[in-house]
Amino acid sequence: MLDEPEPRRFRALFLSDFHLGTKGCQAEMLLEFLRAHDADTIYLVGDIVDGWRLKQTWYWPQSHNDVVQKLLRKARKGARIFYVPGNHDEFLRKYCGSHFGGIEVLESVIHETADGRRFLVIHGDVFDMVVRHARWLALLGDWAYETALILNAHLNVLRRRLGLSYWSLSAWAKLRVKNAVNFIGRFEETLSAEARKQRVDGVICGHIHHATMHDMAGVAYVNTGDWVESCTAVVEHHDGRFELIRWAERRSMTKPAREAPAGSGLRAA
Repeated sequence: MLDEPEPRRFRALFLSDFHLGTKGCQAEMLLEFLRAHDADTIYLVGDIVDGWRLKQTWYWPQSHNDVVQKLLRKARKGARIFYVPGNHDEFLRKYCGSHFGGIEVLESVIHETADGRRFLVIHGDVFDMVVRHARWLALLGDWAYETALILNAHLNVLRRRLGLSYWSLSAWAKLRVKNAVNFIGRFEETLSAEARKQRVDGVICGHIHHATMHDMAGVAYVNTGDWVESCTAVVEHHDGRFELIRWAERRSMTKPAREAPAGSGLRAA
């Protein structure tokens, strides 16, 4: 773990897909990240609490409660926090417009960067046809995904014993299955089209657990990833630049690598 006594401070922080209430949630790594990073504005971009799983089996260890308390503490200290519900925490959508402990719940929100660009912030599930029109299939897929995460957890116990860093089996498999790769591509295209429709410069979303930042025909597409597989977040620096932080990788390195296309205004780390 990196020694960061003082948290890095950013203009904005974007996080999604914690899936608190499931065994797959990497709550300890998330807590490390929240202790090491702060921001004036924090966006929680959906699936923070997994209502689907909690309806079936109650699972809420202390580390999951600690994540909630950490966010509430940041709100008390002055951070403005927006919560944009997703499909797994859709029960919160009926509270859009309400405030809870300094956290404002909204269906979607427009974020304006320091350099004047406007981004639609939305979870993205409303553009997923399986979630919208075949809920039973989505629930079946959720069960299969949870099974893969259990296997992933056992694999990483072995990796830790061997002195190796965290690695996601499910994320690796996802990018090697043709249908999954095609789904990701269609999702990115659909979200980018929505950004054009709303006449904004880009979109920031979650939902598909695939962290990335790139240009989609003139629209900036940003996906925050998740805290189940990739353990990623997106931050905005005070000059308006975005950075994708891969925390599972960064915490295991003394000197994290950073790469970005020249002039893109986006940077992955």
